[in-house]
Amino acid sequence: MARRVRIFQVDAFTAERFAGNPAVVVLDAERLAEAELQSIARELRGGDTAFVLPPDGSDHDLRVRFFTPRAETAFVGHATLAVHAVRDALGLPACRRQKQRSGIIEAGRDTASPGVRYYFSQPPPPLHEELADESLREVLAALGLAADDLDPRCPAIVAGDRRARALIAVRDGATLARLRPDLGRLAALSAARCPPGYFAYTLAPAVPDCDTEARMFCPAIGIDEDPVSGNAHALLAMRLQALGLVPERDGELRFTGRQGHHVGRPGLVHVRMQRAGPSIGGVQIAGEAVIAFEAAVELP
Repeated sequence: MARRVRIFQVDAFTAERFAGNPAVVVLDAERLAEAELQSIARELRGGDTAFVLPPDGSDHDLRVRFFTPRAETAFVGHATLAVHAVRDALGLPACRRQKQRSGIIEAGRDTASPGVRYYFSQPPPPLHEELADESLREVLAALGLAADDLDPRCPAIVAGDRRARALIAVRDGATLARLRPDLGRLAALSAARCPPGYFAYTLAPAVPDCDTEARMFCPAIGIDEDPVSGNAHALLAMRLQALGLVPERDGELRFTGRQGHHVGRPGLVHVRMQRAGPSIGGVQIAGEAVIAFEAAVELP
């Protein structure tokens, strides 16, 4: 008997088709064999693919496995928004507790915000050491920047699980717009001693209605420029909070960030810090999402 799975192409961190960050959502993934997950992700070539599965324990409501065309990954933020946007569009019950390789998080539709947004909440991601002087010089050269282009309030640091990102603050949006990265050189630096991703941001955006503007380059993992990264904005939240630079609005630490317009896929990220006494207990990332198209695949 043929096995049928439903596939959705979803654009996250945007309400407009063909903007934001695209992800593929595959429902009914329990019908697939293990080897078929990677094969489908490779065939779809949609960037990140989220395979939705039933729970395998009482501590969560659904499971998601994330694949790039190359390999399985522990967690993907924009694909998580895509999963819950698809479930919401289909009228499926809310599933707040989502399990993936990185653990269990809370995710779903953000009913407390205006409009239709989806969110995920995660524990505070770690910040690490400042980028060493020699590494910083090489990264700046590969990005086409000089030391004077940096924001002196925010020294460049390494952040994230497994030291996955370098956070580099530039003076303004004009500086961000003129970045011309040498992708081969950045990939070589990652292979040597630098993080696999470079998140350049500014607190003086050149675009309206936001607090930060950013670009991210990850050529070492096959992503020349990531349109919109929820995970990187969670890192940015912790960095700005540590520096006392997160705006407080209505008693909350929150800000909005724009990314993706430099590659023709504009997106907007809503970031909220969750307090736990005097410290930060978690970071919530939210945004809109729209289904671009859907299909079905039948397998023998």
